Order: sequence, then C-alpha cells, then structure tokens
Amino acid sequence: MVAVNKREGTIQRKTKETDIDLVLCVDGSGDADINSGVPFLDHMLTLFSVHGFFDLTINATGDTEIDDHHTVEDIGICLGQAFAQALGDKGGIGRYGLCYLPMDETLVRVVIDVSNRPYLHYEVVVPDQKLGSFDTALAPEFMRAFSQHAGITLHVDLMHGVNSHHIIEAVFKGLGRTLNQAVTRLEGLSGSLSSKGLL
Repeated sequence: MVAVNKREGTIQRKTKETDIDLVLCVDGSGDADINSGVPFLDHMLTLFSVHGFFDLTINATGDTEIDDHHTVEDIGICLGQAFAQALGDKGGIGRYGLCYLPMDETLVRVVIDVSNRPYLHYEVVVPDQKLGSFDTALAPEFMRAFSQHAGITLHVDLMHGVNSHHIIEAVFKGLGRTLNQAVTRLEGLSGSLSSKGLL
C-alpha cells in the first residue's frame, strides 16, 4: 500500500491589528488547540475541528480591547489560506459537500463546492446581537473571509431555530462536516473533478 501524504497548511499573519499563527492538518482526527483571545470563537472552531476531523492549532492576539472584529475576520482569512495551501491543486477530492445539521430545535443546511470560485450565501437570522461578549454579526464575517481565501463556494441557510447559540454552533459544526465530505479523496481520481481539467 502506498502511503498518502497528509495535507497540511501553515499560516502566519501579522498586521497592526492581529498576530496569528495557524497550523491545519486536513487529514486529522479532530484535535484542536485554539487560543484566539475570543472565547466563543475558540469554542466554535473547536467544534468545527472535531466534527470535520481536522487537526487545528491557532495562537492569536488582536486588538480585542476595541472589539473582536479584526481577530475573527483575520482568523477566517488564515484558516481559508491554510485550506487552500493544504489542498494544493485540489486534485483527487470529491469537491462537493452537503450537510443538514440539527441541534435541538435548530436545523442548518451547509453546502460547499471547493471550486476555486469564492462565493458566500449566508441566510442565517440570529435573534440575539450578543452571546456573552461575542457579537453574532461576526459569524458571517468569519464565513466570508474563510470562503474568500479558501476559494470555495459556500451556502449556509438556517431552516429553523430560535436559540442563538444553537444556531451559530450548528453553522460551525455543519461547516466542518461538509468540508470533510468535500475534501475527502475519491478512489481512482487523480486530477481535478472538473470537465475543464482544472479548478
């Protein structure tokens, strides 16, 4: 049996607003060690890693004394870049993913095309503006930064739900689950799953 190399991405990003070190292994077991300075985001990205079977390490500092916006967005950028780096030419992967993720009263649908055509459709209405100190409006900002820099088409729809924590948690779990499906290698496929021969 031929050993298959693990797909990994390592990103370092330092600006006047944030300082981020991120290591991603796509072919992992769901091991997460995340310290972003934004506790709710740490929780969401841990769930993303566990349910996607991705190994993810993040150490980040940012100007959270202003608010969490720069940190959340920049981690989305870095995670997207790490996925793009890890997948390379995207050869051999299934490309598409679909997940309906329930959490108690909440149901979220997440659909992905690892297409090299970044696009975000995000129809998720969250009742509360804040969950603890976390601004719930930052969830779509994270998804936008991630999809843009990962080069994926990402559709996220809330089918129903009333609890804000459940809604955002289902989104992140669904993202992990759907990405895992999309980046799984297909037996017998060596190049890109595209009639053009390139993604």
